[in-house]
Amino acid sequence: MDGNGRWAAARGLPRVAGHKAGVDSVREIVRAAGDLGIAALTLYSFSTENWLRPAEEVRDLMGILSWALKKETLELDKSNVRLGAIGRLDALPKLVRAELDTAIARLKDNTGLRLTLALNYGGRQEIVDSVNRALAAGAQTIDEESVSRNLYTADLPELDLVIRTSGEMRISNFLLWQAAYAELYVTPVLWPDFRREHLAAALEDFAKRDRRFGGLSAKS
Repeated sequence: MDGNGRWAAARGLPRVAGHKAGVDSVREIVRAAGDLGIAALTLYSFSTENWLRPAEEVRDLMGILSWALKKETLELDKSNVRLGAIGRLDALPKLVRAELDTAIARLKDNTGLRLTLALNYGGRQEIVDSVNRALAAGAQTIDEESVSRNLYTADLPELDLVIRTSGEMRISNFLLWQAAYAELYVTPVLWPDFRREHLAAALEDFAKRDRRFGGLSAKS
């Protein structure tokens, strides 16, 4: 979900205004994903590298996250959304972690969209943590199955599509293992402007792809 800062700068606003506007996009895209029958949606909400931003911006981001969790949980519950989180969650501020745990517990029995927030998340770190989990469980050697089984996302469906807003042509340490054969879709739209029609356009483009997973084309 990239482009909050640029969205704010283009309007002469502080960066925090862009982050707040981004919450509106989250709300609409979660609703749209549920309406479109998407099984799982993972939002890259705060990376391990984001701690390097100015302390004031990090405080603002954490405050918005805490506020949004309290404000949006009722709506998520009405929409039958089940909430989860991935990342090194123990490093989050205590208040944020408490709000997150409360929201997850409230929504745990829902059966609709699986919404996952990637918080204090890094793809490289996830792979390292997965290997360490496998070793701690007694694995003598590490193979693809043992890594996959110990990823944060082990209970989620296979990743099909990665959408990158703001036109940036990089993955930025997001779901590196899972994205091995996922389709990539890059849009110049900044995240605070990303709406249902943009998600629909990404899905329409995805539906036209010939997914080969490293093998021969289905059309060959």
